[in-house]
Amino acid sequence: MTVEISLEEAGATGRYLARLPGIDALSEMTFQRLPGNRVRINSTRVPEALRGQGIAQLLVERVVADAREQGFTILPACSYVEAQARRHPDWQDVIELPAR
Repeated sequence: MTVEISLEEAGATGRYLARLPGIDALSEMTFQRLPGNRVRINSTRVPEALRGQGIAQLLVERVVADAREQGFTILPACSYVEAQARRHPDWQDVIELPAR
């Protein structure tokens, strides 16, 4: 499966979009840039027909890679991103998890 991930930004807000060739439905992860070089991930949405194919995981992996490359910290307000971050301790260098 080939997934194309792109980034759209408008001021302090933006989204990562995942597209599959030949499929009109888009998956997205929305975010907001915050002071202190931090990015809050607000939501991750994958259409019902595309769920279970790892698309949301690819979106999270992309923001983690961008955080490492660009030097920002991720604050997960999205439950999916927080759950994935807790499963991947190797992401703790760029993800600020809330205390439990």
